[in-house]
Amino acid sequence: MRQIIALGGGGFSMEPDNPLLDAYILHATRTYKPKVCFIPTASGDSEGYIERFYNSFSKLDCTPTHLSLFRPTFTDLRSFVLSQDAVYVGGGNTKNLLALWREWGLDIILREAWEKGIVLAGLSAGSLCWFEEGVTDSFGEKLEPLKCLGFLGGSHCPHYDGEINRRPSYQGMVAEGVLKPGLAADDGVALHFLDDDLAHIVSSRPDARAYRLTRNAQDGSALEEELVPDFLGHA
Repeated sequence: MRQIIALGGGGFSMEPDNPLLDAYILHATRTYKPKVCFIPTASGDSEGYIERFYNSFSKLDCTPTHLSLFRPTFTDLRSFVLSQDAVYVGGGNTKNLLALWREWGLDIILREAWEKGIVLAGLSAGSLCWFEEGVTDSFGEKLEPLKCLGFLGGSHCPHYDGEINRRPSYQGMVAEGVLKPGLAADDGVALHFLDDDLAHIVSSRPDARAYRLTRNAQDGSALEEELVPDFLGHA
């Protein structure tokens, strides 16, 4: 079974005292003490980001490691990635992430990992990258459309409630046909795909939401359907 868990925002880098989403990713592996690899390419392999990953995941029941393309320590990239139970992609610049992954052939390896059943997860850039396309700030302050890996169909917008221009920009791009219909996620929301289908929506924040955006064929406006997640904080 193929799995992708796309976080609009949250996890250890945004909610260091709230491990609900990170624990959910580990649980999805259905493996005792899963091996989880952090890929911080989008941040330029920020040492501080990597340190925060280890600080958080060392407290969880897993075996954490990381993959650096700027300071590689692996001898066989494919074997290293395919030995993991979960891959967790960090936030940052999605355009740069895609360029480096393609240069290294990591995009192809990650598709193989997905087909093998390794859980692919991430937030922000690490959420957007799995879809066909979506909204990014990779080009500067202005939000722009971006073609991505296409493991998942349609478009995506992370940080839907976390950044003031995300919602109107995504709605406008869908309405204009610049982006395909798709899914938006607030910070603290995870979209869990099994194979090609959105199977679960969960959240680490009780008021966080996801949204399905479509285009009204009659007047060309964007239609927004609210999707209520299962709050992971409930007993």
